[in-house]
Amino acid sequence: MWFRCLKLPLHIRYKKCEFIYLGEKIEENGIILSNHEGTDAPLSLELYADFPVRFWGTSEMNSGLKTMYKYQTEVYYHEKKHWNLTLARLFCLIASPLTNLFYKGLNLISTYHDNMFMKTIKESVRAIKEGNNIVIFPEKSEKGYLAELEGFYAGFVVLAKYLEKEGFDVPIYVSYYKKKEKQYIFDKPIRFSELKRICETREEMTKYLLDRCNALGRMQFGEVEQECNNVILENNIQGS
Repeated sequence: MWFRCLKLPLHIRYKKCEFIYLGEKIEENGIILSNHEGTDAPLSLELYADFPVRFWGTSEMNSGLKTMYKYQTEVYYHEKKHWNLTLARLFCLIASPLTNLFYKGLNLISTYHDNMFMKTIKESVRAIKEGNNIVIFPEKSEKGYLAELEGFYAGFVVLAKYLEKEGFDVPIYVSYYKKKEKQYIFDKPIRFSELKRICETREEMTKYLLDRCNALGRMQFGEVEQECNNVILENNIQGS
C-alpha cells in the first residue's frame, strides 16, 4: 500500500504511453530487453504495464542510501545525463532518499560486475519460475543514453542459458521506448533456441538484438502499424 501511494504523484510526471506489440502481447516468464531513456522507460513499465515485471538494477542503486547517493551523483546524473557535478550533488540530497525508498518498493534484482553475478542469475531464475518477466536495460551507456544504442552487454544471454538448463526456452522481447512520441514498441518475441540457431556466439546474439532494438527506435507509427498488419496477415495465412 505504501508503495502504491508513493507512485501516485509519478503519474503526473510520467504520462501513460502507448504500448505497441509487433507480435503477441507479453504475458509471463519472458526476458524484456529495452533502451533506458533516463527514468522514462523503467517508470513507464512500472506504472503502466499490465504484465508482471522484475527489474535488473545496478547493485549500487540497491545497496543503501550512502552508496546510492555516490552512484547517482557521479555516475547517473554526471556521467550518463551530463549534469554539472555540483548541481547533481545538491539535487541528490533530496532525490537520493526518495529514490532509495522507491527502489525498496520496486524489489529490484541487483546486478554485479564480479562473481556475485551468479546471485543475480539465481534470483532471476526464481522470479521467472514465479511468473514474472525480467526487464533488463543492457545498453552500453558510457556516453550517456543515446537514441541510437551503441552496444548491449551480454548478461541476458547468461540468464537465458541458465533458464534453458532449468527447462525454460525463454521468449526474449526486444523493446524500445520513444520518449517524444510516448510509445513503447515491443518486437515479436524470439525464443532462445531460435536465437541460438541464428547466432553462434554471444557477441553475435547481442549484435543481432541490438540491431533490432535500434530498428524499433527508427520506426514511425505508420511503419509500426504496417508491420503489425503484416504479422496479422502472416498469422492468418499460416492458420489457413
